[in-house]
Amino acid sequence: MTAANEIVAEHVEPRPFGRVVTAPGTDLRDLAPATIEEWTVASKVLVLRGIPLLDRADLITYAQSWGEVLTWDFGAVLDLVVEEDPTNYLFSRSDVPFHWDGAFARATPRFFLFQCVRAPEPGGGGETVFSDTTAVLHAAGEDLVRRWANTEVTYRTEKLRHYGGEIVAPLLARHSATGETTIRYNEPLDPARYLNPVWTTVDGLSDEDAAPFLADLSARLHDPDVCYAHEWRDGDIVVVDNQALLHGRNAFRGNSSRHLQRIQIL
Repeated sequence: MTAANEIVAEHVEPRPFGRVVTAPGTDLRDLAPATIEEWTVASKVLVLRGIPLLDRADLITYAQSWGEVLTWDFGAVLDLVVEEDPTNYLFSRSDVPFHWDGAFARATPRFFLFQCVRAPEPGGGGETVFSDTTAVLHAAGEDLVRRWANTEVTYRTEKLRHYGGEIVAPLLARHSATGETTIRYNEPLDPARYLNPVWTTVDGLSDEDAAPFLADLSARLHDPDVCYAHEWRDGDIVVVDNQALLHGRNAFRGNSSRHLQRIQIL
């Protein structure tokens, strides 16, 4: 394994969190999963550059050395690409609102890892946007956090690809490693704008009362002070703390596209 002190780490402003690690010529498999996990929990988003991408089988084997890998009907690795006739907004050119991975899965991943096979052209959009929910909670004030702690949200979406159904989830959760309180929330998807829309109901609130409640929550999650938009480069390996963060995507511009591979670790 490569020692952590042999790696060059760079924190690039102005994003409020995250870490870029450059390690030219290093094999991802030479980095101990415990080290990757430590860096990711500390930084929330870990960007590895200069490291060759793994093929699908080796990526799965590496992730399995870290923990149980979440598998779907397509397998363990999801190819995120723009499709010309998509049935789900994830494969379209539109933006993707904030959500947490695994909302409709049998378990919520602690981490997920992206490999960028092909980045969008410069200025082509498609940035992945992360919101630090721990920072949102720190800024919210005790009264609002107490209200959130007593809130459950119902999500419903039709299963058109690999996920769907109806779930009820508390708005707040506890980070398994740090013990911090976090937010788990999927922003609603308006059927007039998005394929495979998601309907959101706040338990105990009428639609009229829920609208300002959710608008305030979304404004706090999108505050630039708590968000980082990652501009992809070919070969980026990005590891994400799925408990502390919510994530989404900026829309693509023009005919821009990208190819990411995603794997999730429980």
